[in-house]
Amino acid sequence: MNDLALLLTPEGRALLDEVRDTAPADELAVATRLRRDHPAGLVSAALGQARLRQRAAAKFGPADAGRMFFTPNGVEQSTRTSVATYRAQRLKDLGVTCVADLCCGIGGDAIAFARAGIRVLAVDRDPVTAAVARANAGALGLDELIEVREADVTEVDTGGYDAVFVDPARRGGRSGGRIFDPEAYSPPLSWAIEAARAAPRAALKVAPGIPHEAVPADAEAEWISDGGDVKEAVVWFGTGAPGAVRATLLPGPRTLLGEGLPDPRVRPVGRYLYEPDGAVIRAHLVAEAARRLDGGLIDPTIAYVTADELHPTPYASAYEITDQLPFNVKKLKALLREREVGTLTVKKRGSAVEPEELRKKVKPQGPNAATVFLTRVAGAPTMLVGRPA
Repeated sequence: MNDLALLLTPEGRALLDEVRDTAPADELAVATRLRRDHPAGLVSAALGQARLRQRAAAKFGPADAGRMFFTPNGVEQSTRTSVATYRAQRLKDLGVTCVADLCCGIGGDAIAFARAGIRVLAVDRDPVTAAVARANAGALGLDELIEVREADVTEVDTGGYDAVFVDPARRGGRSGGRIFDPEAYSPPLSWAIEAARAAPRAALKVAPGIPHEAVPADAEAEWISDGGDVKEAVVWFGTGAPGAVRATLLPGPRTLLGEGLPDPRVRPVGRYLYEPDGAVIRAHLVAEAARRLDGGLIDPTIAYVTADELHPTPYASAYEITDQLPFNVKKLKALLREREVGTLTVKKRGSAVEPEELRKKVKPQGPNAATVFLTRVAGAPTMLVGRPA
């Protein structure tokens, strides 16, 4: 809290501008120079904040990150701007004009809501985190739309709001490791669900690994990826689609809706192999993707789809398969040598072999590139070699 107070002073803001682009290797020299004219505590706080801003640029973009304030946990746990913006737009499209953002953290989601024109009550019980969220609302000129309150979210009356958004803490213990049991969230998922049911609309941000059976029957479940990386799952209430399941891919957005299809048929490997987006896999919508590809599975337990024709799709990456081999490192090494493959991408699903371990054994050399899939085909360990289609 003291560091933030120092940084919010005119001297602190000027110092933040001065150290903005300081490289880690230069910090000691810069700190030594600045301490001649500024208090040591302020210099340390400014350099620490500059490091956090540099890390945060990947999530928030350099323009916003360069003005915002962060804590180490805040950078790690905050929502990527692209995802928060998408979620805020969904709430706006549902008619939401004001939202209670519970467990608001440093304010990343509150900022997205406010920029969508939604008035926000942002609540966090940690005083430092709440102060940072308040500073961020001011830094981005959104303090008229964002009210930050330091309080226990379980004691906040949300009755006057169109929607509730809850982002429970999913890290804990001394190590700060991820929590996988939804009832070990803070607050527990069961409390968040009851808070959601009491509101006209609600969105609960949860880990993408949440078991499907933990999603209430009266809620919609959505898995979101950004640039191919699965970022989160959202449990929605009040969307008019209870029981619906969807996978949303950003940028876009492109959304694949569940249709309750049976598992795809298993068939021999065709000319093309499709690797479904992680959000599609997490949402259990591989069957929906396979139907659009006129494809089937290579194995009943593996989420690779194969087809004879190339069908462009946003929901899976396509590869043209040139070779299918039983798992055998020597045979793969010989094939790669024959093809003069020096750039080798190794992907695996259903294999215990580590990609880097295999790469060391085959020692790829040459001007060409290839992708090898370590997987199972009809239950047998198999190597599929190909290239992006």
